[in-house]
Amino acid sequence: MIFPRSGRLGTGAGFVVKTAAVTVVMDEQTRLRLSRTARSARAQARAVLRAKIVLAAAEGRPNARIAADLHVGVDTVRKWRARFAASGLTGLTDAKRSGRPRRHGPEVRLQAVAIATSAPPGPESTWSHRRIAEQMTGTTISVSQVGRILADCDLRPYRVRGWLTRKDDPQFWTRTADICDLYLNPPSDAVVLSIDEKTAIAARSRKHPGRRATPGRPAYQEFEYVRHGTVSIIAALDIQTGQAVTEPIERNDSATFQRFLTMIDTVIDPAKQIHVVLDNGSSHVAKATRAWLAAHPRWHVHWTPVHASWLNQVELYFSALTRRVVRHGDFSSRDDLINKIETYVIAKNTTAKPYRWTYDGTPLKAA
Repeated sequence: MIFPRSGRLGTGAGFVVKTAAVTVVMDEQTRLRLSRTARSARAQARAVLRAKIVLAAAEGRPNARIAADLHVGVDTVRKWRARFAASGLTGLTDAKRSGRPRRHGPEVRLQAVAIATSAPPGPESTWSHRRIAEQMTGTTISVSQVGRILADCDLRPYRVRGWLTRKDDPQFWTRTADICDLYLNPPSDAVVLSIDEKTAIAARSRKHPGRRATPGRPAYQEFEYVRHGTVSIIAALDIQTGQAVTEPIERNDSATFQRFLTMIDTVIDPAKQIHVVLDNGSSHVAKATRAWLAAHPRWHVHWTPVHASWLNQVELYFSALTRRVVRHGDFSSRDDLINKIETYVIAKNTTAKPYRWTYDGTPLKAA
């Protein structure tokens, strides 16, 4: 039917053709999804608007009514109604735009990438976007343009990740399998220990008291602190019971380590064999330590591979100690830190359980 723009019948350019609204049909799953979007307080405003338009259209409401209820133009309603009818939910997303034409050709882009993937000059160890722009010759490229070029290539030269180039040690998997077998199948007539040191534990006190956690708010801890020195400890974990023995040490050397081994040797039943897991720390591999171990034949050492101290189960114990006592602790002195560590160890021994070790020593997919 034909209606004039002025509301009166007539002929000529003042007339428009009134077309029927596009029919919108959706299944129940789509309706629920759009309803969640329309009620969401976190969704983008444009996504909420489009969901409301389509839901109203699916109810059979006319475009003019929808536009008035949502305070938008009728053309906006027609657009999203038609796009949903043609493409479903994908039609409610923004179409890709060409954007502004590139200001620099492929030669400039290649130069930026080449600089970013090379070693920086002078004493600098990493590139910045500004430094790359300064190094580019024959162009007046801006810092932001360098950033966009590198972003397109997913190249971030200012970020550096740690990496360990482990030498191919033929004993790596042999040692790993040996230790895992010891954990999974410990000998019934022997004691299995995991021994290591945790050094330089900082005894720090906060300058101001913190605030306890309340519903909806985490605990607060003062950022500034006062140092009271450090504490080092040595620990022996019985992997069959989960109990541990710890002792503060002044020096992390072979003599200290031998005294600790001697103390352990005297308290364990002489009829029992002792299997111990050790990493390659200097106090463990020293000639004097090896001589002590040779003089005590009931001690059987299982060495972890190089750079694999994570196989030493006592590291799990140290991790728990750090989380529960050290990390957020407040210590007025070194003695206070030592006392709190010993209190934790004694209390934990009363309810100790062995760690559940599941790794069997075979190569992992990421290895």
